Amino acid sequence: MRAKTTFLCQACGHQSPRWLGRCPDCGRWNSLKEERLPSPSSGRGTVPQGGASKATPIGEIEMVGENRLKTGIGEFDRVLGGGVVPGSVILIGGDPGIGKTTLLLQTLPRLASNGERVLYVSGEESPQQIKMRGHRLGVQSTGLYILAETALNAILNAVQDLQPAALVVDSIQTMYTDQLTSAPGSLSQVQEVAGQLMWFAKRSGIPVFIIGHVTKEGAIAGPRLLEHIVDTVLYFEGDKGYTYRILRAVKNRFGSTNEIGVFQMKDSGLEEVDNPSELFLAERPEKSTGSVVVSTLEGSRPILIELQALVSPTGYSIPKRMANGVEINRVSLLLAVMEKRLGMHLSGQDVYVNVVGGMRIDEPAIDLGIVTAITSSLRECPVDHGTVVLGEMGLGGEVRAISQADLRVREAAKMGFRRCLMPERNLAKLDPVDGIELVGIREVRDALDAVLK
Repeated sequence: MRAKTTFLCQACGHQSPRWLGRCPDCGRWNSLKEERLPSPSSGRGTVPQGGASKATPIGEIEMVGENRLKTGIGEFDRVLGGGVVPGSVILIGGDPGIGKTTLLLQTLPRLASNGERVLYVSGEESPQQIKMRGHRLGVQSTGLYILAETALNAILNAVQDLQPAALVVDSIQTMYTDQLTSAPGSLSQVQEVAGQLMWFAKRSGIPVFIIGHVTKEGAIAGPRLLEHIVDTVLYFEGDKGYTYRILRAVKNRFGSTNEIGVFQMKDSGLEEVDNPSELFLAERPEKSTGSVVVSTLEGSRPILIELQALVSPTGYSIPKRMANGVEINRVSLLLAVMEKRLGMHLSGQDVYVNVVGGMRIDEPAIDLGIVTAITSSLRECPVDHGTVVLGEMGLGGEVRAISQADLRVREAAKMGFRRCLMPERNLAKLDPVDGIELVGIREVRDALDAVLK
């Protein structure tokens, strides 16, 4: 009897009885792959043994204390919400060479510092290759075990024998289970392996770290379903032209998704950055036009960052608009407000906006900083080196209040800035801060007059 097959989209999971060049759901081309349907006797879809579960009223459920495992890396613990929760599944994604394996190789020996054993499973590198990398990073631990394997059943058997305190799977796209006939990395294999690892982690209480490949768009390869299965999703960000890396949580069932961890890549591995503001402002030039310092808030941590803009006459019929680190649509909106409310003629100018260091900022509190940097470059007038600019700009040209203004101002004062332009509404609710002058701004025109004299 011929086995039944279906064509499955590797991007969104859409199923089709026949091959299609383009997925009708997500619109991807050549994303449908033929996969064999599991038989009714396979492990998938069968009723678990041991009897049916019983529903319990929420008032009768016993509270369990949160006992987190410290990784010994403060920035990593910050992003995780205070440490690793036993039985959790953590997915880490990022570009090739960004530092995913390095971070986990530095973390595992610290989890095994109390005589515990930890297991690193690699489906892409040999134990000798991992040993060479560990030697370069200075990883010396008798409790760190390496296993080169891609079969999920063999991995789970090794875990049962070793009973490690933590498990790392590198990467999920190379693992497969015998219950399915599709190739490793396919949608069905990724979904099934992730589901079984989640089931194993919850039953055993062993935390599982999963490394995931990313696509050219920057998302973790495979469907969004993979991110729904796991407890925590972390992304490693950073430009390879810079030495620092940013670890950001986009999903966390046990903590906040607003915190970030900042690391610096060195020959000896990843090193924590305790003061990101000092790092991002280290090479800021003095008396340079189009340069301004803004403040962004990542969770409970304020970070000062240099924002640059370059305005030059265009040689094309349509001027260029480019942005690195900020949303280009937001920049276009601010340019429209500047044309309408401030009377600036930017239709014949190319405008480039850049967040120094490759940092990405999504909050509107840097609106006033973007407008100030563009105006500074347009007028060839530098901004005072000791000034920080804060504020959200509305379509009417008004400067609106921002959140957590006190944290941002105190960070600016700590970094030695002497003056801070901020929304007038925030200033009315803020106590004076020693060492820094606070200037309240109501309209964007007032801000430009204050910093560009």
